[in-house]
Amino acid sequence: MKITAYLAASLDGYADTNGSVDWLNSLPNSDESDFGFADFLNSIDAILMGANTFRTVKSFGLWPYKKPVFVPGNSIKEIPEGYQEKIEILSGDLTIILQDLEQKGFNRIYADGGIVVKECLNLNVLNELVITHIPVSPGSGVPLFPISYVSMSYENMNTEVLSTGLVKSHYRIIQRN
Repeated sequence: MKITAYLAASLDGYADTNGSVDWLNSLPNSDESDFGFADFLNSIDAILMGANTFRTVKSFGLWPYKKPVFVPGNSIKEIPEGYQEKIEILSGDLTIILQDLEQKGFNRIYADGGIVVKECLNLNVLNELVITHIPVSPGSGVPLFPISYVSMSYENMNTEVLSTGLVKSHYRIIQRN
């Protein structure tokens, strides 16, 4: 199984500003590029999305995913109206959840959401990391990597400067310290 986190961060290292991701759209995008996100989504089999991230994406109005979305955890007790065909809530240990997904044929997983990514890092199951740095500094918020995550070494597979000054880097995890 290959698990990839595809994230955005401000230049000062924040993933969101206290629950808001509005700053992600703070730069003009006249050609309405998705900066390769659709190609990435086409390369995966399923999405493992944290409950907080699900709530954020749900607030956008239109559901952007055609791939199966699995939400681990206990904070969502039932699937909200209109999302029964869009998500599946999973409970239990993340290791068991990942084994179950692999047995069901999901081999390329997109890990999305701070808690999910942190758990994947701590369990040493995250294989790749794609980080797009947005050239803004909100000055506060939720850090991309909380202090308690495990130490790792990465190999840069590719870095590109995107049209609006965003910098997207694709890393492979090579060593877990």
